[in-house]
Amino acid sequence: MQFQDFSSFKAVARLALLAREPHDLTTVDGLSAQRIREFKVSASGFDLLYGTQRITPEVLSALQDLADESGLINTFKAMKQGAVLNRIEGYACENRQVLHTASRDIFEEAPGSPDATTKAKIELTKLNAFLNDIGSGRVVNAKGQTFTTMVQVGIGGSDLGPRALYLALKAYSLPGRSARFIANVDPDDVAEVLLGLDISRTLFNIVSKTGTTLETLTNESLVRAALIKEGLDPARHLVAVTGEGSPMDDASRYRATFYMYDYIGGRYSATSMVGVVTLGFALGYAAIIEILRGAHEIDRSAEQRDIRKNIPLLMAMLGIWNHNFLGHATIAVLPYSQALARFPAHLQQCDMESNGKSVTRQGESVGWQTGPVVWGEPGTNGQHAFYQLLHQGTEIVPVEFIGFRQNQYGLDLEVEGTSSQQKLVANMLAQSLALALGKRDDNPARCFSGNRPNSVLITDQLSPRSMGALLAIFEHRITFQGFCWNINSFDQEGVQLGKVLATKLLQLLATASQDHPEKLDQECLEKILLQQAQMM
Repeated sequence: MQFQDFSSFKAVARLALLAREPHDLTTVDGLSAQRIREFKVSASGFDLLYGTQRITPEVLSALQDLADESGLINTFKAMKQGAVLNRIEGYACENRQVLHTASRDIFEEAPGSPDATTKAKIELTKLNAFLNDIGSGRVVNAKGQTFTTMVQVGIGGSDLGPRALYLALKAYSLPGRSARFIANVDPDDVAEVLLGLDISRTLFNIVSKTGTTLETLTNESLVRAALIKEGLDPARHLVAVTGEGSPMDDASRYRATFYMYDYIGGRYSATSMVGVVTLGFALGYAAIIEILRGAHEIDRSAEQRDIRKNIPLLMAMLGIWNHNFLGHATIAVLPYSQALARFPAHLQQCDMESNGKSVTRQGESVGWQTGPVVWGEPGTNGQHAFYQLLHQGTEIVPVEFIGFRQNQYGLDLEVEGTSSQQKLVANMLAQSLALALGKRDDNPARCFSGNRPNSVLITDQLSPRSMGALLAIFEHRITFQGFCWNINSFDQEGVQLGKVLATKLLQLLATASQDHPEKLDQECLEKILLQQAQMM
C-alpha cells in the first residue's frame, strides 16, 4: 500500500475553501425537517443523525473524495486480511499485523485472515468448555463450592475495554455471577476490590500479553498473598490470559490459560480473550457470541465505500472536518446511558493512544493536526457539570451523543405523562438541537451562539449485540482517521518512555530505602529525581 501525506490530497484543498464558510445551522432553514431526514445513515440497528453538523452536500462530496483519495476502504480491507500495518517505513518498529477483526470473523465461511480466526475459534472453544465446567460444578473451590465472582487484573487495554463492556451489560449477568476489576498499581485499588469479597469463591483473571507488565504482576502478587493468607491455593483461583510462551504461560500457576496474540493491540482487544473470558464468566457464553456478532456486522458494513451508508467512515470524516478544517481540538463522547459510564474512558485510550502521533508512516513530522483530545461522561449528569462550556464557552467542542430508545432493566415509571427513559432521550435530543441552533436573547448572558457541531448515534436498546456493534463503530472511526492522517495508529511508543523511567526510579528508590530507610523524605526524593534527570 502507498500512503500519502494528508496535505497532498486534492480534496484537502477543496475542503479548506469550503471551511471558510461552513453551513450556518442558526439560519431560518439551517436545520429543516428535510435536512434532518436526509442527513441520516442506518446500519446494524443504529441510526446516525448528523444534520446538526456544519456541513453541506458539497462538504459531504469533498469528504467522500478525501476518503477515496486516501484509500481508506482498501486499507481497511487489507487490515482485515492481515496486512502489516503496525510499522514505520525504514525505522525499527513493532512491524505487526492488525487483526482485532479476526476475533469476530468467526461467522464467515471465508474469513479475511483464516489463521487468526482459526486461533480465535480454538480459544473460544476452550473458553466455552471452561465456562461449562464452572456452570456444571466441575470447576469448584477446595470446599466444592462454585465460583461466583471473577476479578480481572490488568491495565490499559487489558482493563478499560473489558470493564466498560461489563458495566454496559451488567443487566444481562447470569444469576449469582459478577465481575470486578483491578488495574491501578495503587495498593488501595486492590484493597477496595477485595473488601467484602468472598475470596474463597472468587477466580482472578490475570491479563498481560507479555507476562511482564509491572502493574499487573505487582497486583497479582498482592492477590496471591491475599489468597495464601486465607489458606487458599492460588493455583486453584487464578486463570491467565497471556501470550503463548510468555512467563505467565505456566500451567502450574494457573487453573486455566487462554492466549492473546501480538496482532491484536491492547486497546482493540476487548473482543479477544482479553475481554471475553471475564465477560463470559459474568454474562455467559451466548452473550459474548452476541457481542462478537454485533461487532462483526459493523466490520462488514464498514467496507461500504459510500460514506452516506457507512457509519464509522462517516463519523471519521466528520471528525476530520471538525478537527482539521474547522479547527476544533477536542471531541466529547456523551452517552445518555448510565451503563456506558466507562465507555468514554475506553475511547480515550483507544483514540488518543492510537492517533496521538506526530510522525507519518515514513517517519517524517506531520504538517497537520492528528488525534483530538477525547473525553466524556454520561448524560444527564453531565448537563449539570460541563454543558455550560459546551453551550457558551469560547472553546467549541464537537459532540457525539449516544442514546437508546429503551432501557435495559424494564424498570421505569411514568411521571407527569412521560417515562424516565423518554425524559432521558428527550434531554439528549434537546441538547443536540440547542447546541446546533442556539438562542437569541436581549440579555447577553442568556444568548447562545449555536453552530456547535454534534451528531446523535441511537439504537433501540443497549444489549450484547448492540454493544458489540457500538464498540466496532468507534474502533473503525479511529482507524479510518489514522489511515487518512498517514500515521501508525497501532503502536504506543509514547507510553513506553514513562515505563522505562519508572523502572529506573524504582531501582534508585530501592537503593535509597536500603541505605537510609529513615531518610526517604522529600529531600531524598528530589535528589533521586535530579539524578535521573541528569542521566537522560
